[in-house]
Amino acid sequence: MQIFDIDRTDHEAVLALNSASVPHVNNIGGDELAWFAKHAAYFRGASIDEKFAGFLIGLRPGTTYASLNYRWFCANYSDFAYVDRVAVNEWARRQGVAEALYADFANSQTNVSLMTCEVNIRPTNIASMKFHTRLGFRQVGSQEIDSGTKEVALMEKKL
Repeated sequence: MQIFDIDRTDHEAVLALNSASVPHVNNIGGDELAWFAKHAAYFRGASIDEKFAGFLIGLRPGTTYASLNYRWFCANYSDFAYVDRVAVNEWARRQGVAEALYADFANSQTNVSLMTCEVNIRPTNIASMKFHTRLGFRQVGSQEIDSGTKEVALMEKKL
């Protein structure tokens, strides 16, 4: 497995995988992807045998990102490494891609003691909750989003 910085040549693959991962992640378009490319603290992908396997976008406090989940962490923590989204191609699941990206994100951030994320609990994403629990995340809150059509567990992990 190779982990690499996402560049413009990867944007089409990121958008396609992101779309295929809805509703576990929110859909984004080209403008939003360009914003992440400019402002994210971490925007890396993983490949297996030179095939695009997945990506992770991570943020730190202090951006103008309007996500209610990101804003919740900004309101409740002074510093953190926030996983905005992670997606893994179906063919690459259970091969350690997401775990490798989480570890790489954590290792790339200096002087941070907390990683945060959210997991859908309505609609339920059981696999994601099991994954995050196994990695040491614990739920510290919840909130409804998307006009009450979704609910997320707000999660933290001490680094």
